[in-house]
Amino acid sequence: MRRADPVAARDLSDVEGAAAAALPPEVWDFVSGGSGRERSLAANREAFDRIFVASRVLRDVSGCTTDATLLKRPVRMPVALAPVAYHRLVHPEGELATARAAKTAGVPFTVATLSSVPVEEITAVGGAVWFQLYWLRERRRSLDLARRAEDAGCEALMLTVDVPWMGRRLRDVRNGFVLPDHVRAVHLDGGAASAAHRSSHNGSAVAAHTAAAFSPAVTWSCLEELRAVTRIPLVVKGVLAAEDAVRAADLGADAVVVSNHGGRQLDGALPGIDALPEVAAAVGDRCEVMVDGGVRSGTDVLKALASGADGVLVGRPPMWGLATAGEAGVRRVLDLLAAELHDALGLAGCADVGAAGELRTVRLPGVAGRGQE
Repeated sequence: MRRADPVAARDLSDVEGAAAAALPPEVWDFVSGGSGRERSLAANREAFDRIFVASRVLRDVSGCTTDATLLKRPVRMPVALAPVAYHRLVHPEGELATARAAKTAGVPFTVATLSSVPVEEITAVGGAVWFQLYWLRERRRSLDLARRAEDAGCEALMLTVDVPWMGRRLRDVRNGFVLPDHVRAVHLDGGAASAAHRSSHNGSAVAAHTAAAFSPAVTWSCLEELRAVTRIPLVVKGVLAAEDAVRAADLGADAVVVSNHGGRQLDGALPGIDALPEVAAAVGDRCEVMVDGGVRSGTDVLKALASGADGVLVGRPPMWGLATAGEAGVRRVLDLLAAELHDALGLAGCADVGAAGELRTVRLPGVAGRGQE
């Protein structure tokens, strides 16, 4: 894969273009694609482009800072790296390089159930590490994986609740996507070859693998079981309805992530940023609220904060950076987000991220942009 100079990137669209040029087409499709006709994937960006902020003036922003807290822990900006499968698809060091970059940036890194590097090796890097869990068909394995993550030093457990099975991702189906031999779901298969490495009758070996592993019977009782067995903060990811967010909080969730899974599950699901205000209003101070899907700039982070979020998760952009320049590429992505957020806060009249939550936003219909600010 051709590597690019990360310092040359001036915004995340530069990094995206470099990654698209560097990766094999079928790998690029796996990383960047959505489900169905990709309407929700496109809507995630369009929703951010429709949001405009009423900036405040005559405020002292000379000490403007992006410092914040997530899950009551200090972070250098209200951003965490979302769980993304198989980092070794795009770079030999995989999740280790991404985790090192997150540590340097002072933001949490979320290890995926479908990580290509064991959680113990990732937590050994240091920094704040969260663990994302899919509920598996074997209940005991789900609970064992949760305990393993906690024992490894993960600071939070994130249950993803919007994947009873993988959405129909047509790019992968058309490509007959199969994992290469060197990329394994180490938490599920113990490093052995799996269905993800064999051609599938429906076209996507990864979908066949997850269908065999993931439980379509994930329910509120699963959340209650996790809350009972783990002492670390519990996050519920994949919530779009306010009623579900309130119930998650009532059952002991420390945070919810408002998300349509990056447009990769139900095609037609509401963008997270559009669902966010109602969810944030409904849960109040019961738990923290984060959002993901379509975040491509520091201005997007500002818009999310102004819409009621405590923070955002970013998924694809760190993968773009990893594909182009490994750890340095991920660092560049996070440095850009931090610089853009600082700029956006100051220009909006906000000395800190708390002030951003007091800004008024307006959604203008029919407004579209290039996807960058």
